[in-house]
Amino acid sequence: MIASYQKQCQARVDAALENLLQPPRSELARLYQAMRYSVVNGGKRVRPLLVYAACEALGGTAQQAEGAACAVELIHAYSLVHDDLPAMDDDDLRRGQPTTHKAFDEACAILAGDGLQALAFEVLADARYSPQSAELRLEMSRTLARAAGPAGMVGGQAIDLESVGRRLDQQALETMHRHKTGALIEASVRLGALASGKADADALGALATYAQAIGLAFQVQDDILDVESDTATLGKTQGKDQANDKPTYPALLGLEAAKAYALELRDQALAALAAFGAGAEPLRALARYIVERRH
Repeated sequence: MIASYQKQCQARVDAALENLLQPPRSELARLYQAMRYSVVNGGKRVRPLLVYAACEALGGTAQQAEGAACAVELIHAYSLVHDDLPAMDDDDLRRGQPTTHKAFDEACAILAGDGLQALAFEVLADARYSPQSAELRLEMSRTLARAAGPAGMVGGQAIDLESVGRRLDQQALETMHRHKTGALIEASVRLGALASGKADADALGALATYAQAIGLAFQVQDDILDVESDTATLGKTQGKDQANDKPTYPALLGLEAAKAYALELRDQALAALAAFGAGAEPLRALARYIVERRH
């Protein structure tokens, strides 16, 4: 079920992103080429899928979710471009291809990331892509800004960089990852719910619990794959976390306990959706997919 849903949503968001990443002037061709390279060069599109699935779970349509789906993927792509830079994780490989600063150059990669971040908010604010009321678009923009900024993803990256070589306990490790990885996943679910125009406080609360669980499960599974998988399958350098002496769940809990924890988080996510009907089945399938994926 998830494979066909994933393919359908990927095709939809990829077409919209292609349209957004056309250079408006010839002088900007190289910048837009780097931006496009950073976005359309593979990727599972988990965050846009969560936007679409949350919107549809509340009776909304894919069209209502399109702007938010594009926005979260643009933010995610920008974060990867900057994360791979020499001053950050210094990685040469992403999605099986040279990272943006390797395919272009470091300055171009920085500008491409900056451009993708700004474009995300432009799309979310533009009624052509986000057909909600101005008030709702403002709330959606605030949601994404908080998730992407120092209270979310950027803050998590700062904690991550400061934690290299240090031994964190489980609470500290979860705090880091709820910011670095979980915040944007949580925002994806909330944005989809808001985009539907039908989200009440109870629905938002249940979806927040679901999103917190899968956001953490996503990182736990990433840490497991960094140990168990290989570079060709992952599309990025395998074993980089261990080589860089980064704190991870397998290092803290042990590999088998980390796997059990990922399954526990999946079950928490599924339990949060107990009051939802068949319309939430894609969300349930995504929770299972996150801990079953091999790359």
